[in-house]
Amino acid sequence: MIRVPAAALLAATCLSAPLSAQAHAAQSQAARPWEEAGPVQSIVRSNGSTDPAVRGIWRSRGYGWLLEIDEAGVTRYQEGTTCYRPPLAQNAQSEMDSARYRYFRALPGGQAAIFQLLEGDTNVVFDRLPALPPACSAPTDRKPGAVATAFLDHFERHYAFFDRRPPGFAARRAALRAKMHPGMDEAQLWDALAAFMEGLSDSHTKLLGEVDGQRRRVQDGQGETLPRIRAREGGEPAWLGALIEQTTAKLGESARTAGGGRIVWGVIDGRVGYLQVFVMGGFTERNDFATPQWAEAEMAAFNDALDQALADFARLDGVIVDLSNNRGGWDQIAKALPARFLDSAQTGFTTRARGSGLAPFPHTITPATGARFAGPVYVMTSDVTVSGGELATLAFRQNPRVTQVGTRTRGAFSTPLAKPLPNGWLLELANETFAAPDGTVYEETGLAPEIELEIYPEEAPVAGHWNAVEAVAAMVPRTRERRAQPR
Repeated sequence: MIRVPAAALLAATCLSAPLSAQAHAAQSQAARPWEEAGPVQSIVRSNGSTDPAVRGIWRSRGYGWLLEIDEAGVTRYQEGTTCYRPPLAQNAQSEMDSARYRYFRALPGGQAAIFQLLEGDTNVVFDRLPALPPACSAPTDRKPGAVATAFLDHFERHYAFFDRRPPGFAARRAALRAKMHPGMDEAQLWDALAAFMEGLSDSHTKLLGEVDGQRRRVQDGQGETLPRIRAREGGEPAWLGALIEQTTAKLGESARTAGGGRIVWGVIDGRVGYLQVFVMGGFTERNDFATPQWAEAEMAAFNDALDQALADFARLDGVIVDLSNNRGGWDQIAKALPARFLDSAQTGFTTRARGSGLAPFPHTITPATGARFAGPVYVMTSDVTVSGGELATLAFRQNPRVTQVGTRTRGAFSTPLAKPLPNGWLLELANETFAAPDGTVYEETGLAPEIELEIYPEEAPVAGHWNAVEAVAAMVPRTRERRAQPR
């Protein structure tokens, strides 16, 4: 199994400590605008024009967005030390870069509103401005110095975890400024920005762009297992293919797949249900990410698969939910999965964006209306488990019938904030703090299992996985009376 050095374990203990009483008191006094907001409304009406109630200039609390909404649509600006309109690109550089606000909820007085990408998504509060700031109308400076200034400004205002991923911002900023010089080309600028990000160990923070006609990407924090697998012959695709082939063979006639192979389930020894979810989304072939139609189709595909799986598990002794290879995805799926194993509503986790001035938002998870399982649940995790996989694990841990087994999760929870730079490169960074209901934050440290068990041993990362599954199945207590499926 992966061992954490004593010094790192001590640091992890300090970093994941619950909030103090003073911090809780401060948060209790912070704003909760979602409690008084009006109903969800579409920014764009059925005739293609915007709702008159939302037209105007809007500045976000946190996030660094400024929106200009007229009858024809929404224009988005980046605002901080400077204000600029990002270059118009033919294609989005990432899924988060493609997402746009589609809904709003009016707040009392009409001078503020909540904007959302999808219904039920993050509550981003915007305040009305009387006019577009003059700086936003000025021509965008795309020279290296201006790009570096915007890059540093985005990090200083929005990155939430320099305290957990040292060195801090000041040291990184000084090192970047020392690399800047007149006449530098875009390759030198790229290398300088990349050096700023070195060692952040945050898979949600990345730089994407084109340098001298070549696509480039800077991203750190992949854990230990994935880099090791990628260095092997055949790399990650061969490994995943072998894992799926092994799993379906071991499950035999009970094996089922859904969601384009991203959900696999079956029954072990006639008494333990096994459910593996590789990602929190991508279950359909739709490519209109973050549209209402995409969301509806994704949720329908997920619910159909889970209804079938839990029907197969209805009278079994227990269920293994394998998130040891879950790469994250849509938060709504990450909440819908633990809802299949709940008896009553609970807060799964909270979120808070840096600079928003808002209280942590509690994400309430209610028992699913479809098939559910009421017996013991064992959630398998590893350092491959990341993002939405960690959110689901965090929510599962609030359920007293759930035991986490495996190794620590990756420790990268935050939804990436997409910040296009003045020259067209894209910066994504972690600006939201996800916490357990008691305020404990697991960013960087990850979620430690209750029972340690190596899932992907270096010498046998395929066979070792199923050995771990069988070890977990043996932990499930036998019951004489099969459990009835709750409704």
